[in-house]
Amino acid sequence: MIRTNCVTLTTLPAAIAYRRKGASGDASLVIVRADEPQPGIAAISKTSGEPIIAANTPAEAYPIEAFREAIELTAGLPYRKQGKPGAPDLVPTAAEEPAIEDEPADEQTEAVVTSEEYQSVLDAYTAKDGKFSYDLMNKEMIQFAHKSEMVGRMVGAGEAEETILTYIIGTKFRNITGNKDLTDEQVGLIAALVDEISPKGAFKELKAKVRSMLGEAKRA
Repeated sequence: MIRTNCVTLTTLPAAIAYRRKGASGDASLVIVRADEPQPGIAAISKTSGEPIIAANTPAEAYPIEAFREAIELTAGLPYRKQGKPGAPDLVPTAAEEPAIEDEPADEQTEAVVTSEEYQSVLDAYTAKDGKFSYDLMNKEMIQFAHKSEMVGRMVGAGEAEETILTYIIGTKFRNITGNKDLTDEQVGLIAALVDEISPKGAFKELKAKVRSMLGEAKRA
């Protein structure tokens, strides 16, 4: 399962943020939220370290406090590489920073998921009290593991634990999001985002169950 250079924000519900570096080498921040089609973009001032918000970033959807939190939380994390988006170029409001540039189109891109896909996973495992339930998520995935003929064959064949986990989590996430074309890398990114907000490891129970199933198969 891949780790992610995205972070979740407390100042905006269900929002993720990451840093990217343009072809000129300058860093910028990207915030994506589930209920807003336009992402929030800001450059980072080289003199003050403050966010310089792009002119077409809706201020009411992306307050400066969110960008300040994103700067703090993403400090030291690797940059996320992006291919050329379909949107026009985004230009910071202050003249001291150059326009935010996109990565070259032929450069290898890293897995990216939409905020809607991430939010749909959160919604699927939100309990009646409005809080995300890791117990519910693990319970459903363990039930799927027991019922799935494919998982049974993988366990019987002695497949690697990580391979089986990827199949289980990927199948559930593809069904939840309705996107059957999610790659394993994209599934891993969603899983890592969920894992980052867990105090004990989001898939601890599922991992233990798969490990137990593999152990039982070896002893049989």
